[in-house]
Amino acid sequence: MQKKILIIEDDVHIAELVRLHLSDLGHSLEVCHHGDEGWAQYQKISFDLVILDIMLPGLDGLEICKRIRTDKQRYTPILMLTSKTTELDRVLGLELGADDYLTKPFSLMEFIARVKALLRRSDALSQPAINNTVLEFKSLSINPNSHEVRCDGKLVELTAKEFDLLHYFAQHPGQVFSRLQLLDQVWGYSHEGYEHTVNSHMNRLRSKIEPDPRNPVYIKTIWGIGYQFLAE
Repeated sequence: MQKKILIIEDDVHIAELVRLHLSDLGHSLEVCHHGDEGWAQYQKISFDLVILDIMLPGLDGLEICKRIRTDKQRYTPILMLTSKTTELDRVLGLELGADDYLTKPFSLMEFIARVKALLRRSDALSQPAINNTVLEFKSLSINPNSHEVRCDGKLVELTAKEFDLLHYFAQHPGQVFSRLQLLDQVWGYSHEGYEHTVNSHMNRLRSKIEPDPRNPVYIKTIWGIGYQFLAE
């Protein structure tokens, strides 16, 4: 099914390369090379995905991401592209609500895999929930229908990917997952070398749901293997 995708990237060569490959998949593309232009385009059209560079003339990608996430009427997946490689840049983008990120230079095959994964997730969210049972663990409550998480009755603000990660764990209590397995099941792709994506999300998720993130009671690290969600 054709999707409407907005590309906000000031590198003309990268923007054109991305546009050509996504066009080959049958999608409808809008390309902007300036942050202000990209934000104006987003406001005019309902897009299924935004591909967003961090470093832009005018409004930067982090500000655009922040503004998109203030729109409570619709949820648009965001894939951030960045030439920066520091943990702080990645965390800032993800904390502001980006669903995923790629650091330049990136593999086009991996880029396409991530786009497909984000679009699949978006399609799944648009479907009525099959099982809307609220999951309860100690003081933690997870509602898959409303995508709300509460700790001790208080609403916890999670990004879309953080919720997906927590919900997947809660559906498989006691099971141990490697980082590559989580990439495959939650993100929809698995590429060696990108396990740090899981680590970044895990650290932020723990900081929001754990009473003491340094001594987690819900999501334990199983050294040398991965992570385990404890129901008891």
